[in-house]
Amino acid sequence: MISTLLVANRGEIACRVFRTCRERGIGTVAVFSDADAGALHVREADAAVRLPGAAPADTYLRGDLIVKAALAAGADAVHPGYGFLSENAEFARAVLDAGLVWVGPPPEAIEAMASKTRAKELMAAAGVPLLAPLDPASATEADLPLLIKAAAGGGGRGMRVVRSLDTIGEEWEAARAEARSAFGDGEVFAEPYVERGRHVEVQILADAYGTVWALGTRDCSLQRRHQKVIEECPAPGLTAELRATLTDAAVAAARVVEYRGAGTVEFLLSPAGRAYFLEMNTRLQVEHPVTEEVFGVDLVALQLALAEGAQLPPTPPPPHGHAVEARLYAEDPSNDWTPQPGRVHELAVRGVGDGDPGHPRLRVDTGYGPGDGVGVHYDSMLAKVVAWAPTRAEAVRRLADALRRARVHGPVTNRELLVRSLLHPDFTGGRLDTGFYERHLDAFTEPAAGDAGRPAAVAAALADAVRRGHPVGGWRNLASQPQTKTYGEYEVRYHRTRDGFRVEDDALRVVAVSVAPQRVSLEVDGVLRHFDVAEHGDHVYVDSPAGSYRLRVHPRFTDPRTATAPGSLLAPMPGTVVRIADGLGEGSAVTAGQPLIWLEAMKMEHRITAPASGTLTALHAAPGSQVEVGALLAVVTETSVVTDTAQEER
Repeated sequence: MISTLLVANRGEIACRVFRTCRERGIGTVAVFSDADAGALHVREADAAVRLPGAAPADTYLRGDLIVKAALAAGADAVHPGYGFLSENAEFARAVLDAGLVWVGPPPEAIEAMASKTRAKELMAAAGVPLLAPLDPASATEADLPLLIKAAAGGGGRGMRVVRSLDTIGEEWEAARAEARSAFGDGEVFAEPYVERGRHVEVQILADAYGTVWALGTRDCSLQRRHQKVIEECPAPGLTAELRATLTDAAVAAARVVEYRGAGTVEFLLSPAGRAYFLEMNTRLQVEHPVTEEVFGVDLVALQLALAEGAQLPPTPPPPHGHAVEARLYAEDPSNDWTPQPGRVHELAVRGVGDGDPGHPRLRVDTGYGPGDGVGVHYDSMLAKVVAWAPTRAEAVRRLADALRRARVHGPVTNRELLVRSLLHPDFTGGRLDTGFYERHLDAFTEPAAGDAGRPAAVAAALADAVRRGHPVGGWRNLASQPQTKTYGEYEVRYHRTRDGFRVEDDALRVVAVSVAPQRVSLEVDGVLRHFDVAEHGDHVYVDSPAGSYRLRVHPRFTDPRTATAPGSLLAPMPGTVVRIADGLGEGSAVTAGQPLIWLEAMKMEHRITAPASGTLTALHAAPGSQVEVGALLAVVTETSVVTDTAQEER
């Protein structure tokens, strides 16, 4: 029996595993990098061991240090979570060689499936349909588009879509670099890229006595940068025959490698409905909660039981209802999905844990609490919000409403994109494929129509007036000129009166009904609406049933020191400069959109491109240098400006 478990991971998954351990009376040990010293998973564990450093290669990818940590803390078992070393056979062997229980599949099964190229060979021998790998050196136009993929790991890292033969070399090297950074293995391969395909997977669970469960299907087609955003169970719109094909193939894959524990077999469905094997993830998946909600199981508890030698019943429990999960990321979808580090002030979803059996319910899995910082070294996911209901339509509606009403104060997030995705006719109609965001991203990231945010700005201004000591009513001299505050793009003008506030607004008829520092009620064009207001630093957060707003508080006067020269390339986030374009230097000619600098943050590479064609007149970035958000990396002077300057000098 396991008495104390170390989780060789961080954040949300570590907290998730700890929760099951607490319910079963198992002690817990965390490991943490210097960047995670105050993280939620460290606070929740019974004991914690420091891994010196911050970069994954120095900390969560150091299997030797993690095994030492387990022994030092008195743990007798190790759970790998997902990502990092979760699919590393050598780490699994090191855990077993140290006399510890490995909560995962046998190292031999990991070895067989962790390399996608080897896995495809095994699946072909077992008769499972798959996409044949291609040699990029001999690829022709007829082979395009191609998908370059990391042979190890997952999570969308080390993947590139190639649509031009001219870019194969560049994308191949970029994929290798990202894979090496994320998984410590730079092996990549190429295969055909199926346009408008669906990503469907099967959850499997196997014991040491020959029983293999297939716990239904999941659809994970809504992805950005090849990382999943919204997942659901069961996958909608599949025929009974196709479901049987997928589950039979998944069970066959597990039996081929004598699998034990929890795993996932992933497939790509072509528009014609043909299934192709993609890979087998020899670990727990991020999206496992949707399966848990539908089948009424705790997959982590089952992992622990199987590691202790338990035997599964002959058949899995029957499924009930439908579950949908949305990943809340600290990122800006309107700016190429740029990660957004920062402080989490509040993260609260109303209705979690509510609901009688058979009625819609909510679940939130997170690795952050109030005051925690979202750093640059790791993934930017803040939380997973899951809704279960008897039907898919009910689950989707419940999840969209929960996200809309959630209080998410801190970095910019993808919350609005999630809500718009869930309510889009293609999603509600079950018309899903991996190109969903390529088609709809522009529409999803458009600002709200008209003056939708203006009432929120008014609520913020009036709450600020009360908070700053301007109470409603009382005898005092009243200013004849309106007070003015600017939030985001909205300028708010109001007068304090003996009866309250009078708002001057040419676009809306706004009447202040009640005003308090954190709660404002306004009558907007004849309709009473309520707003919750919270201010943190230079942003104010306004939440209402109709939506939420993150508004920048503008100072009355602009600091001239914040001005930057035209063409300045600023770091969009803190990170590490990993690469400069070949031959780039001051005086180099550049073209609009040309990649100039590669910045790594939150386990992803981000390209900094030339904003216009012209000349690089300054270059401050250097490979290996650490930069803060807003740091000046380079300056590009447009061609017309350079020409005009030269003519003036003549």
